[in-house]
Amino acid sequence: MMKLVFATHNKNKWREVQSMLPEGIKIITLEDIGCLAEIPETASTIEGNALQKAKYIKEKYGYDTFADDTGLEVKALGNAPGVYSARYAGEAKDNEANIDLLLANMQGKEDREAQFKTIFALCLGEKSYSFEGIIKGQITHHRQGTEGFGYDPVFLPEKEERTFAQMSAQEKNQISHRAIALRKLVDFLNSEVEK
Repeated sequence: MMKLVFATHNKNKWREVQSMLPEGIKIITLEDIGCLAEIPETASTIEGNALQKAKYIKEKYGYDTFADDTGLEVKALGNAPGVYSARYAGEAKDNEANIDLLLANMQGKEDREAQFKTIFALCLGEKSYSFEGIIKGQITHHRQGTEGFGYDPVFLPEKEERTFAQMSAQEKNQISHRAIALRKLVDFLNSEVEK
């Protein structure tokens, strides 16, 4: 059984990732290791933030760790909110305020092209690795659906007729940016377990 700390305090994210992992990998929570502090996220890129979080836990607590960071990149807004997605409308990290600001900034924009990008960073032994997942889509004109979290109600994935928030967790987990990156991470972990 491989045990890894998942460096997140986000319960939604934790549940989503836990449900996608195979049986041979057990996630230890930050609460399990006594880490109640906010983990720094001061890097200027999504990749940098994910690695910063994983390294913080590895260095402070000594556990093999993985962390992720996700950003919504909207073409018409110069790839904003990007690395600032969680606090787009301020430090409160208010999902509804973030969506309100995004929709306000998209008013009158013809090009609604956007993508979600997730990076999982893994600190395993002395090495670190990263795994990327991207899903392209469009920003809708108004909220649709009540499932999921974050920008899910206004993100319509390519080749889909429903936003992420109109899909069940299971449906979203088949195609999401986090699922794509996580599958790469799991494939890598499985190959390490088999060594």
